[in-house]
Amino acid sequence: MQPEEMSDKARELFKARMHCSQAVAMVGLEKLGLSEPDTIKALGAFGGGFGGCGKTCGALVGAAAIIGALYSRSSLEEKENPRMWAATRKMVERFEELCRQYGGISCHEIAQVDWLDRDQVKTFYTDPDSRRQHCIRLVGEAGRILGELLEQEKAREAAK
Repeated sequence: MQPEEMSDKARELFKARMHCSQAVAMVGLEKLGLSEPDTIKALGAFGGGFGGCGKTCGALVGAAAIIGALYSRSSLEEKENPRMWAATRKMVERFEELCRQYGGISCHEIAQVDWLDRDQVKTFYTDPDSRRQHCIRLVGEAGRILGELLEQEKAREAAK
């Protein structure tokens, strides 16, 4: 799957009501050839900026989780690849650049929704002029950036 395809698919998943964290992670896992339903399920708690608290955008969290899936470990016996830190840092920097116009990378700054207020949530999902349009764009861009980073990492490994 190419980065542009990842962008399109992440946007479609988000529009279909997957959380931003899940949509980005799903396309990342597909790019890596992995199927991890439990990971996708666990990432649901990061929608709305960590469980609706408005903190860090879930799209960035989903991307970081995929970089972790590529480079981290699942037991003490495994070794963690230090590339995880550099790749994650690149993802954060590029996402921060995208979000500069919103004042930061938090869900509160981007979506401007109190996820505990049912009326605000309803407006977010039903009003075509809501800030959801910004989220749709950012989810797609996060998917594309993740795809580009994964391709760069693959090329880096192949060059060794």
